[in-house]
Amino acid sequence: MDEFESYGDFAYVYDELMDNTPYEKWCERIVELIAKYGVSKPERDSEDVLDSEKNLVLDLGCGTGTLTEMLYKKGFDCMGVDMSQSMLSVAYEKRERSGAEILYLCQDMRELDLYSTVGTVVSVCDSVNYILEDEELKKVFSSVNDYLYPEGIFIFDFNTDHKYRDCIGDSTISENREDCSFIWENEYDPEEEINEYDLTVFVREEGDLFRRFQETHLQRGYSVETMRKIVKESGLDPVLMMDSDSEGEVTAKSERVLVVAKKGKNANNNFA
Repeated sequence: MDEFESYGDFAYVYDELMDNTPYEKWCERIVELIAKYGVSKPERDSEDVLDSEKNLVLDLGCGTGTLTEMLYKKGFDCMGVDMSQSMLSVAYEKRERSGAEILYLCQDMRELDLYSTVGTVVSVCDSVNYILEDEELKKVFSSVNDYLYPEGIFIFDFNTDHKYRDCIGDSTISENREDCSFIWENEYDPEEEINEYDLTVFVREEGDLFRRFQETHLQRGYSVETMRKIVKESGLDPVLMMDSDSEGEVTAKSERVLVVAKKGKNANNNFA
């Protein structure tokens, strides 16, 4: 099974099980980083084509669209890309309820195909950890570089090898809720630097009847040195790297790292 063919039934309980994810905090920080380092403005419906591209924010690996909706509410023109049609189906439902004019595309981030440049690309909640090979991640980053508007920025996070190896690898995590419970079993391969987790979810359907389903996910933990190397080799210019949790300096104990990279001066650009 391709490592991206995930989030089937899980998509419909994803938001409930991820309700402790600090999306609001991440959104506020992204807005601040765009204002400090980027070119996108929270302005929609510009009649100037270049301004409309410059102000466009792409949520890469958008999932169910939670962050995409938040950025749209901040005033940004937004689009989302995800490979899981099931996750996007949930995003469509949110869009219908909110009335947000967000374009969603079902695409593999390794084969990114956009209709224009964008001023900002965002990819959080360890989406890039699903890319298991250096060359494939370099290809993703190179595509991002190509589609970025001049002086545009790429904001992304990743789980470190330390997190998988020393914190959650070979552990079992479980949580019991009234209508949905899960068992999350991790197994870390130190040679491949890949964490395999088998997820078993129980969803209440009627009365005391629960439906059970399982999914397997593979994520690779990246060292800070490897990630910095891939960013540079893709043509992007690194601007900032910080501990995503403490918002301080990256250390050997950092579990999630946030990166800001600017469009490289030598990037190919077919749109601007």
